[in-house]
Amino acid sequence: MHSRAFVSLIIYLLGSASGIKLDGNGYTNILFAINPAVPENPQLIERIKDMFIESSQYLFQASFKRFYFKEVKILVPSNWSKGQYSRGRTETYDKANIIITEPNPLHGNDPYTQQFDECGAPGKYIHLTPSFLINDSLIEVYGPRGRVLVHEWAHLRWGVYDEYNEERPFYSSGNIIEATRCPKAIVGSMTAVSKPHKSCPLDRKTGLPTADCAFYPAMHQNIPASIMYLPSLDFVSRFCDKTSHNAEAPNKQNRICNYRSVQEVIDLSGDSKSSVPMETSTPPETKFTVLKRSRRVICLVLDVSGSMSGDRILRQRQAASLFLRRIIEEKSFVGIVTFTHTADILEYLTLIDSEVTREALVNSLPVSASGGTNICAGLEKGFEVLRNDNGDTTGDEIIFLTDGESEITCIDRVAQSGAIVQTIALGPSPNAILQTMSEISGGKYFVASERLDSNELLDVFASLTTSDGDLTRQTIQLESTGERTGGNGLFNGIVSVDKTVGNQTTFLVIYETIPPNIMIISPSGTPYQISNFKHDANEKMLSLEIPGTAETGDWQYSLFNTMTSPQSLTMTVTSRAARADVAPVTVKAHMSQQSSDGSKPMAVFAEVNQKGVPVTLADVWATIVSSTGDKEELQLLDNGAGADIQKHDGIYSRYFTNLKGGKHNLKVRVKGREHKATANTGQSRAMYLPGYVIDGEVKLNPPKPTVSADNLQVDVGNFSRTAIGESFIVSLPPGVPPPKLPPSKITDLTAEIEEDQVFLNWTAPGEDLDQGTATAYEIRMSEDFELLRTNFSDAQLINTSGLPPQEAGSMEGFSFILDGITMKNGTVLFFAIKAEDQHYLKSDVSNIAQASKIVESEIVESVENSETDCPNFGVVV
Repeated sequence: MHSRAFVSLIIYLLGSASGIKLDGNGYTNILFAINPAVPENPQLIERIKDMFIESSQYLFQASFKRFYFKEVKILVPSNWSKGQYSRGRTETYDKANIIITEPNPLHGNDPYTQQFDECGAPGKYIHLTPSFLINDSLIEVYGPRGRVLVHEWAHLRWGVYDEYNEERPFYSSGNIIEATRCPKAIVGSMTAVSKPHKSCPLDRKTGLPTADCAFYPAMHQNIPASIMYLPSLDFVSRFCDKTSHNAEAPNKQNRICNYRSVQEVIDLSGDSKSSVPMETSTPPETKFTVLKRSRRVICLVLDVSGSMSGDRILRQRQAASLFLRRIIEEKSFVGIVTFTHTADILEYLTLIDSEVTREALVNSLPVSASGGTNICAGLEKGFEVLRNDNGDTTGDEIIFLTDGESEITCIDRVAQSGAIVQTIALGPSPNAILQTMSEISGGKYFVASERLDSNELLDVFASLTTSDGDLTRQTIQLESTGERTGGNGLFNGIVSVDKTVGNQTTFLVIYETIPPNIMIISPSGTPYQISNFKHDANEKMLSLEIPGTAETGDWQYSLFNTMTSPQSLTMTVTSRAARADVAPVTVKAHMSQQSSDGSKPMAVFAEVNQKGVPVTLADVWATIVSSTGDKEELQLLDNGAGADIQKHDGIYSRYFTNLKGGKHNLKVRVKGREHKATANTGQSRAMYLPGYVIDGEVKLNPPKPTVSADNLQVDVGNFSRTAIGESFIVSLPPGVPPPKLPPSKITDLTAEIEEDQVFLNWTAPGEDLDQGTATAYEIRMSEDFELLRTNFSDAQLINTSGLPPQEAGSMEGFSFILDGITMKNGTVLFFAIKAEDQHYLKSDVSNIAQASKIVESEIVESVENSETDCPNFGVVV
């Protein structure tokens, strides 16, 4: 292959594996995946196509002819059989940009986007339901499907946020009550929900409309924005820009994007910078490909060269044994290849259909290592094995483990194969091109230590589960820990089995030299000792599978090192769903960046949920280990501060500030608490419109189904989970220390005024972003919102000399007496805050909190006067 053609192929395939790409003005490689729980329905495929065709035209107009949808892939479940489907390549359910699955218990049929990173950062995926696509009655309340998709696309692709706020649907602007919307020029009526022809009653404490109030926009008006507020309105065809943006509105777009308009954020995106408007009046047609993956076909390609001898070959065997016995799903095909300077097939593709076949594969795993290294020989032999089922490697998998100490000249063959290569680099100095190889093929990249007490290699193999969307088929890792245990020392712990798991629960102990004494005690007190374990002396592993479904509750384990000298011991506990109809609690972990040069803060994220319902109030700890052995532990928080943009959404986060050069691994451990966890419903989603105003009359839409209190809570008892993220790389300039970081921006400042006293509350930032303790606060206030936003230092300074900051994550409170301001009923004041560290670095200006002085007697009179038969927008207080 000519070098130029090879480079073009690599670029093309890299794009196809890495997600959505912009080809000229058209978006390509958009992956739409259907969950296997959705019954086969050809109409669903047609509705998906109709939606994209409609949305492509709408996007083209909204983006001033810059963007349209060029190519879309639709991945159907492997259990669908009635249609004609092409074979999937690297496309898998967990890589999908848009998924169709059952209604989320929190959101019902609401379209929403899983989005939890900073402003401008892409979201994770769009969630749609079959009913949204099939049930035409929902168009009335959500709007045309194509318009809704563009709303969600803006979340997904450009990292913008909603311009409405169901939790704060109204706010005071001067002495006028406004609906939270963009632009402010949209007119309509604030009307009581229970009495649609009555004006809104006002709350006597806040002066704002009560919960029994909604804003009904006029159906007919000549205002083009905004798609992030209400795309369902016929006249809406644009995003709010700098001239139309409503910066005062208390919505997510303002809070997270620093009061910038949606269009400003889009204009700063790489998409906008790399495109120019097209000359055509309509976009080109969208091309669709409907794909289906077959059953999982895997070949383990294992390095047995001389550099893999000793502990490395043993760790490889231990981890591969765990994968073959516990992780790989039933009805999958598995083969095994080893390589030195040449390669050998140890096992051709074998159907996983019993414990016997699993053990036969385990017994074939290599036990010794010697000779040179030829990585490409191993890969070629792996492709040969994968071709045995149907003559093709497209969509098959290679799990490739090597210490990487070899030249790699076959990247083009990997790209051409269509196989997914999951790469595991063992040891401190793997070839850097291994990561590129994984990226090109659509696989994941991991770096693992051969140290036993790190358990890293076992964690990697345990994470390589199926990705078809059926969580009940996956093995869930409950516990994974290890330590260097002293002579005659104890290694103790507790692992909690909750009611969503319990089948095939296995305790796996790996030791370094001599088997320890083991005691496992179930929640009811049943003991399991070393005599109950199956011992494999060659692998230095002991395993115990609990019969049936394991008891729910806390399982205690204790390992006693019978040696007088230290040895490393590890405990790994895995399980599967308790029932096919109950989704298990799952954890996903990742970094905000897979590579960093230190110029931009890195954040750690852990997503904890049960079938889309957030699991909150858990203890979540991230451990980050560098290739040089440096370890840092961070408690991740779901408090809506620092790196965390939304409180109680099941996304736990924290900034990683202690940057050091090299490769790093991420591991997250989660412990659920006894009490129920309450979720927040505030996802990035299309708003359910309650109704319109037509010719002065309110026309109601069907009421939105209410979310029951049970749907807002996850009550699984105590639970334990462990998850890992892909390895990431930090590349700092030689000799240049990492930049010093200021405190993170405060994003949850609130304010209240009682008589002449102001009460402020917020979450403390840190010395470095959300780590440590800041040095001082600077609080300012003004009657002018824009002054605080654009000229913070010109606003009135509040004396905070008696306010020493607390540790990051703590709740701060501060009150002071208003001085020199005459407060009348309805007067609105605005407040903002900066934090400062010991190096005099200051945070960005916080969100701007507003508070009004409310005189209850005057509100009572206003409430009585507002009980009219004429709906009107705007109530003077």
